[in-house]
Amino acid sequence: MIGKLERVPLREVWKHEAHDFTVWLQDNIDVLNDVIDLSLASAEREQSAGKFSVDLVAEDDAGNPVVIENQLEKSNHEHLGKLITYLTAIGAKVGIWIVSDPRPEHVGAISWLNESSGADFYLLKVEAIQIGDSPSAPLLTLIVGPSEESREVGATKKELAERYTIRRRFWTQLLEEAKTKSKLHANISPSQHGWLGTSAGTSGLLLAYVIQKHGAHVELYIDRGKDSEEENKVIFDKLFESRDAIEEAFGGSLEWQRLEGKRACRIKKQITNGGYRDEAKWPEIQDAMIDAMIRFAKALKPHSAKL
Repeated sequence: MIGKLERVPLREVWKHEAHDFTVWLQDNIDVLNDVIDLSLASAEREQSAGKFSVDLVAEDDAGNPVVIENQLEKSNHEHLGKLITYLTAIGAKVGIWIVSDPRPEHVGAISWLNESSGADFYLLKVEAIQIGDSPSAPLLTLIVGPSEESREVGATKKELAERYTIRRRFWTQLLEEAKTKSKLHANISPSQHGWLGTSAGTSGLLLAYVIQKHGAHVELYIDRGKDSEEENKVIFDKLFESRDAIEEAFGGSLEWQRLEGKRACRIKKQITNGGYRDEAKWPEIQDAMIDAMIRFAKALKPHSAKL
């Protein structure tokens, strides 16, 4: 005969979170090890963390402290805050949060912490089960924990955030220098993106600075918006007819990109000094970009005005 698995209310098994469940977990820490694949030992209750007391502090196999926070109810902000506070207070790198009902927003928060912080966080669901008249048994389920994928996602997000900050500094410096030489981009504010642009004086024509990790260029970007592909190509072709005159006025060759199959077109001048990751060369890169932009705008103006 096969028995039926039934869930038992947690408070019938552990009437008090601190006095019953935490004591049981201290004595049965191996149950936790089986679920999260850690080797925890020497669990101690009510360890001091400033003015607070941690439910349990265990040690991993390297002797590092591991914080365990228990909650025999729905997860809430207070206990999440406690977990983070305790980790900071005792210098732990692993935090384990055991709850009876993990809310979706807290599952997301633990995932975010694993991506964004230098610590490992585990969120587990605790239940009590029995078969027929058998004694109640604990059931711990890992809801979310650290992984190589979460670390990779975190590293990518960190790199993106850093990229935005660096580019904003780059554009701030470039615009300050450009204002001393030209009014062309005087009303543009620094951004976190890879380009800055202003109107070339004709609808749909944008004079833009573009910066990459190790490269940069200035360009005329031709795009009059939705359903404008044919019109954009006509504009590009009209300018291309004056290629020799434009390049002579500019003082060098340009890259003419009709971009077949795409809506927009582009005319650009590559800057080979470096990009936003070459911070030691920023003054040199910015001067080259500004000089190219001034010559580029001047060379294009009489031809774009006819459009």
